Amino acid sequence: MSDRGGDGHDGRPDAADEPALFSALLEDSAEDLYENAPCGYLSTLMDGQIAKVNRTLLDWLGYRREDLVGRRRFADLLTVGGQLYHETHFAPLLRMQGELSGIALELKAADGSRLPVLVTSVVKTGDDGEPLLIRTTVFDARDRRAYEAELLRARQEADRERERLQRLAATLQRTLLPPALEDVPGLEVAAHYHIASVDEVGGDFYDLFPLTADAWGLFLGDVCGKGAAAAAVTSLTRYTLRAAAVYDPDPAAVLGNLNTVLNQNQNGTDPRFCTVVFGVLTPDSAAGGFHITLASGGHPPAVLMRADGGARYLPTPGGQLIGVLPDAHIATTTLRLGPGDTLLLYTDGLTEARTDRSGGRYGDEALLDFARALAPTTASAVVEALSGLLTSLGGGVDDDTAVLAITVPAAR
Repeated sequence: MSDRGGDGHDGRPDAADEPALFSALLEDSAEDLYENAPCGYLSTLMDGQIAKVNRTLLDWLGYRREDLVGRRRFADLLTVGGQLYHETHFAPLLRMQGELSGIALELKAADGSRLPVLVTSVVKTGDDGEPLLIRTTVFDARDRRAYEAELLRARQEADRERERLQRLAATLQRTLLPPALEDVPGLEVAAHYHIASVDEVGGDFYDLFPLTADAWGLFLGDVCGKGAAAAAVTSLTRYTLRAAAVYDPDPAAVLGNLNTVLNQNQNGTDPRFCTVVFGVLTPDSAAGGFHITLASGGHPPAVLMRADGGARYLPTPGGQLIGVLPDAHIATTTLRLGPGDTLLLYTDGLTEARTDRSGGRYGDEALLDFARALAPTTASAVVEALSGLLTSLGGGVDDDTAVLAITVPAAR
């Protein structure tokens, strides 16, 4: 007789016994999976009384089974804040919806420590639809909580570093602008600097300073780029303009000297050039007002607003960027500023500001219409109006903007 028969001599069970053994193995595996699952399992009555709990959750919390089953409610395992949340939100929503998923809570262990967990609860109902009990799955969230804490710490550190850099940028920006504009007898002066981003130092600059007892220099410009490199060029430009004006106050000569300095400092990876307008003011003692000579190196034209209400650009055609070419062409113009007249200088952050989502720019015509609506005006009034305009454009102003205005007060 073969030794592979069903008598069990080969160690295998009889075929008739296999279904029963297989069923027993399934039951044993299901119970073992429940007790030693990688997550906690908890079953409670509808009033919250614990009816069943697995070994995993008991081990996490350090309780014996008899400490919890039939003696404690689920809410008793929560911290004070968790109990409040359970009573006011968790339990009512669970009754209404029948299920809640991924709720962050903290459980109190037997030794008083706290265990951060994520809880999912489902209401089991009978055939008649009535709720019978609540099944709750508990996931250990200690690693996640530690990860979130590390993310928060890194975020806070990044915020502190950003604030530090913003303070540094603001301080550096202030050093590139005059602390106060010179008080010129017979002239009203106003200026404004609009910062597009607190994270970067812009390259716009302006100044007004005495040259002699009866002459003053003024300039306004925009250096290529942003950040520390642009700040270095801005500082070099400001001090070069002041020094060159003392040596030879002719506006074209001043910009010519600046062009030589910047051009000689050029390198391929750090271009050093700017647009700038420089002017010299001298009083017109005979007729009142001031004579002005302006020189421009690739800068947007100034706006002249007359006492009679007219407004126009002062063209300086052909003026080239300062610092790019060894012998840049400098364009000049002269004018007389009489009582009630206002002269406005500005950088292109104003005219190139975006006015809508399609990328439309504010533009030269809009600025001229703006000036015509204001004229006749004063330096402080036009600067205040432009400050409001720049603020209203918000994020559309993506480049720093400097404005400088001078007015000869109208005769009373």
